[in-house]
Amino acid sequence: MDGGVIILDFGSQVTQLIARRLREMNVYSELHPYNYNIEDIKAQKPKAIILSGGPLSVNDATSPKRGVQELLEVAPVMGICYGMQLMCQEFGGIVEKAKVREYGKKMVHWTEPLGEVPKDQHVWMSHGDVVKVPPPGFKVLAKSDENHPAVLEGKNLFAVQYHPEVSHTEHGLDILKHFVFEIAKVEPNWKAKGIVADLTKRIQDQVADDEHVMVGLSGGVDSTVAAQLVTEALGQERVHCFFINNGLLRKGEYDEVLERYHKLGLNVVGVDAEKLFLDELSGIADPEKKRKKIGHAFIKVFEDCMNKMTPKPVWLVQGTLYPDVIESVSTRGESVTIKTHHNVGGLPEKMNLKLLEPLRELFKDEVRKIGAELEIPDDSLWRHPFPGPGLAIRVLGAVDKESLETLREADEIYINALKAEGLYDKIWQAFSVLLPVNTVGVQGDARTYAKVLALRAVTSDDAMTADWFNFSHAFLQKVSNKITNEVEGVNRVVYDVTSKPPGTIEWE
Repeated sequence: MDGGVIILDFGSQVTQLIARRLREMNVYSELHPYNYNIEDIKAQKPKAIILSGGPLSVNDATSPKRGVQELLEVAPVMGICYGMQLMCQEFGGIVEKAKVREYGKKMVHWTEPLGEVPKDQHVWMSHGDVVKVPPPGFKVLAKSDENHPAVLEGKNLFAVQYHPEVSHTEHGLDILKHFVFEIAKVEPNWKAKGIVADLTKRIQDQVADDEHVMVGLSGGVDSTVAAQLVTEALGQERVHCFFINNGLLRKGEYDEVLERYHKLGLNVVGVDAEKLFLDELSGIADPEKKRKKIGHAFIKVFEDCMNKMTPKPVWLVQGTLYPDVIESVSTRGESVTIKTHHNVGGLPEKMNLKLLEPLRELFKDEVRKIGAELEIPDDSLWRHPFPGPGLAIRVLGAVDKESLETLREADEIYINALKAEGLYDKIWQAFSVLLPVNTVGVQGDARTYAKVLALRAVTSDDAMTADWFNFSHAFLQKVSNKITNEVEGVNRVVYDVTSKPPGTIEWE
């Protein structure tokens, strides 16, 4: 790290947004558990440390604790919500249960506003405890409507009772910038050109000069950028890419994407493994079991490809991103695992391959920025995200070839309509979901009993949070009519108006 920010996670569901906001400020940041070893922290030489929020009370015997003084000896420390209360308690303040809890959108009133931050600021709060008495030597910079300290400052210490990382907090970035740039003096040097140089060096340091790597390409932005990055770092002759037709791709996607890879200059081979994947998925309805089956099938294909290679590869490259890691594995403190990702969690020992994940600590928009730096064309970079398990998690319930074909036909109509209306580039991700529900319909003056199709479209910056796209009624009517008229097996179309949270972007 040497100059970035370490964020210690005490269990808030929005902790990852702190890292996200810092990256937006061109500041490198890493998330670690609240009890991350102090010697490891010192070894990373951070310029600042941030303590996240959390769901528990600092007065609970079982709540996570962390010595702030030892962290302060390494770098300036900022506390957010629970982090503020922990800081106050250690330095002699009094934290107690609030008589009136402060949840949701609230006002704080500054006695000494920071920069462009208004004197009366709307913020997002979520806490049941309050600082009753600030620690000696701490200055109260702002208070809530209930007259509780909302912003505190000490020597190399800064704390806020609300969440500056969430979009609901006005001027939240200005608050983070004050701590990061004014107090901690962090340099904003996390930029695309520097990221590419840093990742290239990491790859070259990891992979010995005589070692070959193999790359599993999915057709999406992440694996494409990972493959191009590794190829430029190691050379085409040492990087062997495989694009697998798993039978779970969109209509016409296999041939189209394979041609795109050849144009990029990747050393790529197409592998038709549709039968293997559909056999593995036969009769499987549970989404977690689907992911595991798909992950196992990919391993089988990679093993087969590896056994045919000369010389044998030493590394397997995957386009895993930070949100994949955060959602899959609860290694960052006390936060809850949301769902597993088929490409997170390591490799079977029998493969005897090392895992190379050059994008593992990056968010999607950062991946696109470095993809542009690598001169990957926009039609590859700005494709909507597509899940690793493909259409298997968009056919809810058991997967079969007939359902997949139905979904492909409907989804093509939907995506083509978005492009025709100039909406595709305004949306982060759009797709169709085939539901395991039959409803009665009337088509051609006859009774039908057919499937329901759900349309999904969201706006987002990083896939950590998302909101549904507000289509016109005319657009939805046009798409619905076209799908129900032209796609056999679908007689009803619905539109999903759920944000993330509480939902996830994908249905499974």
